[in-house]
Parts: sequence; C-alpha cells; structure tokens
Amino acid sequence: MKFLDWYAKIAIGFALVGAFMELFMIKTGFCVRLLLYIPSLLVQSSPEVQAMKEALNPWRKLDSDARENS
Repeated sequence: MKFLDWYAKIAIGFALVGAFMELFMIKTGFCVRLLLYIPSLLVQSSPEVQAMKEALNPWRKLDSDARENS
C-alpha cells in the first residue's frame, strides 16, 4: 500500500491520455472514416473478389511455377 497514490496518479494520467485521444478521433472524424473503411475491407477479402484478382493476374502462371520450383 506504500505506492498506492503513485499507481492512482499513473492510472488517472493514462485515463486522461485515452480520453483526449478519443476526443481527437471524434473531432477529426476518424471514427466515421474507419466505419466506412471496414466494410470495403470485408468486401475485398471475399472469395469472389479473390478469385477475380487471381484470374486477372497476368503473372499467375509465373507465380505458380515459381512456387512449384521452390
């Protein structure tokens, strides 16, 4: 219990830093941008999109040959 006040000060300091970071993200619109960006990542990682990327890759044969040889 000797350092309880020191730990309390550190905890309050970290809580303030976190609160200011949250306020900054809200003020700059970071949260809104992130919420708009996440669905695009989910769409890009879907199996259909991955299949189209592989089909449109002109080096797909070279890449598959390189994997087989190594």
